[in-house]
Amino acid sequence: MTRSLARVIIPKLIAVFGGKEARRVIEQCDRMGFSGEIWPVHPKHDEILGRRCYRSTGELPSAPDAAFLGVNRALTVDIVRELAARGAGGAVCYASGFGEATDELTDGHDLQRGLVEAAGAMPILGPNCYGFINALDGALLWPDQHGLRRCERGVAILTQSSNIAINLSMQRRGLPIAYMLTAGNQAQTGLSDLACAVLEDPRVTAVGLHIEGFDNIRQLEHLAGRSRALRKPVVALKVGKSDAARQATVSHTASLAGDHAVSSAILARLGIGQVNTLPELIEVLKLLHVHGPLESRSISSMSCSGGDASLVADAASGRKILFPPLKDEQVLSLRQCLGGMVTLANPLDYHTFIWGDFEHQTAAFSIVAKGGYALNVIILDMPRQDRCDRGPWMTTLEAVIEARRTTGQAFAIVASLAENMPEDIAIQLISADVVPLSGIDEALAAAEAAALIGEAWARPQQEPLLAVAPSPDAIVTLDEYESKAELADFGLTGPAGRRAATPQEAMLQAEAIGFPIVLKGLGLAHKSESGAVRLDLHCGEAVLEAAASMSSAVSGFLVERMIGGAIAEVIVGVLRDPLAGPVMTVGAGGIFAELLDDAVMLTLPTTEEAIRTAISQLAIATVLNGYRGRPAGDLPALVSLIAAVARYAAEHAASLEELDINPVLVLPQGSGVVAADALIRRRKPQWQRAI
Repeated sequence: MTRSLARVIIPKLIAVFGGKEARRVIEQCDRMGFSGEIWPVHPKHDEILGRRCYRSTGELPSAPDAAFLGVNRALTVDIVRELAARGAGGAVCYASGFGEATDELTDGHDLQRGLVEAAGAMPILGPNCYGFINALDGALLWPDQHGLRRCERGVAILTQSSNIAINLSMQRRGLPIAYMLTAGNQAQTGLSDLACAVLEDPRVTAVGLHIEGFDNIRQLEHLAGRSRALRKPVVALKVGKSDAARQATVSHTASLAGDHAVSSAILARLGIGQVNTLPELIEVLKLLHVHGPLESRSISSMSCSGGDASLVADAASGRKILFPPLKDEQVLSLRQCLGGMVTLANPLDYHTFIWGDFEHQTAAFSIVAKGGYALNVIILDMPRQDRCDRGPWMTTLEAVIEARRTTGQAFAIVASLAENMPEDIAIQLISADVVPLSGIDEALAAAEAAALIGEAWARPQQEPLLAVAPSPDAIVTLDEYESKAELADFGLTGPAGRRAATPQEAMLQAEAIGFPIVLKGLGLAHKSESGAVRLDLHCGEAVLEAAASMSSAVSGFLVERMIGGAIAEVIVGVLRDPLAGPVMTVGAGGIFAELLDDAVMLTLPTTEEAIRTAISQLAIATVLNGYRGRPAGDLPALVSLIAAVARYAAEHAASLEELDINPVLVLPQGSGVVAADALIRRRKPQWQRAI
């Protein structure tokens, strides 16, 4: 996108159109101390809240930097056209009834297209949009209450949902929010566009996205590039994990490659952090605001309770978080500081022997922090101020602040219960460069997301996603024989096999290949479920009988040599994502492809290093590496096969809809791999060939 949004989100001249919503925008600007000019526009009023009211766009003294349009949808289009003609900086379109709705009188999609045409080069937010809050400059194109306060620097939060934005603005967790922006229908300006704009503001430290759907994959890639270049992290909460979001396709790959899996793979590739809940989003933004991305997954944890230490250790189970053991020199120093009755470990229960002792607590926290951890966590739940004395807890808090100051290491204070981190304490900690985190699970989710951003930034920036628009031609499904012939050109090896038209021909081909034989019926997407696969046939009569039993349901036969001795079975598939283009799935294959839920997603193009990393993340990797003395599989051959499939997908990016190789038989080390079954769906003109 070439439009500049700086003028509209950091305005000096604001125009508001409409009645009560426009009045509320003025009230909100006044409450936050906006120092620029506000020009109300209304055909009947002479003044609104002490400001002269103009009758039309043409009467305004000059082109406004930003305009809020709190009028009906038809009038919205007319005013947008007038503002664009005057050279306004941009507009927030509050009205609904556009692309999100259609009634008997007006096609909302047509009206939305008309709105975009009327805007031309002028940026518009929405429609069906609350607008934004700029808490840095007190500029609000926002017609409702909110919970933000003025700040000098902070994070930006962006969402399509105005109600989510209001809810997030009401947080009491100490997060300094510089911008709250909503995108509504994203008719012209999407979340990625807005995120790029706020990222350029030097006062913004990090960006949080609540994403219902990606608007533009290239702009998202641009956002990720700017995030890396400016060293300002971006983290996302992407909704849509349900099975209903999965595409209706015919292969095992499709059952593994849900929309959420693809989205997660895209975000990970781009170095955009990921969380699963709104509380996690707030907590990771606090961590990123204070410390930025973490250099590793290495964390220390300290508390005065073994119960807290156990909670932290349990909460880390299944997360990409590490608690490295204390070093020998740390153990020696801690023993002198804490005495002989404390078990020295990470997580550390330092007991209550030094509770209320500022010097010893500072020393203990500092000793642990010098172990080189990416983040040092102290579990501390503040007592109720209305009934209790904060004194001893404040001593611990001050000791953490002092350890942070003297060591320069990253510290966080974590309340196991969110309500036990009061807002005033959170604000105090942030001002001292200590992260206040609410909830152990949320704290570890924040650390995990921040570490994964740091790891992504440490790697070379990846190539752009394939994201090629599909050709308009009809989709056809190649049978297994045709699919394997396609893939053979890229070096994929299948069992020795031949096509047969009749049961009698199948028997003759089997005798020519040699037994034992696998017989498959062609023309079916799910052969096993249809009884069109027969294994381990040892004579011609058995092949003839098997073929005759399935002949009425199939278009022909594939006769192949039976391959035995596989260490494991793997699925390798490719599926077209509407935005990212072809994406790859690798997982446990065979009959377990959909049962074990053991799969990883690879966005394309990819590298052999990324493929090896993906395989290592599978549960089946234990078997591939040799389990309990059993032989290891031929991992180099498996990596080469997956890389070949990736090259095939890249070369056919415009035509490939779906590819499914299941199973890939992984043989013992040095013996290779075999593509035992394959299915390809492609656009017809791209696959015509002599077979």
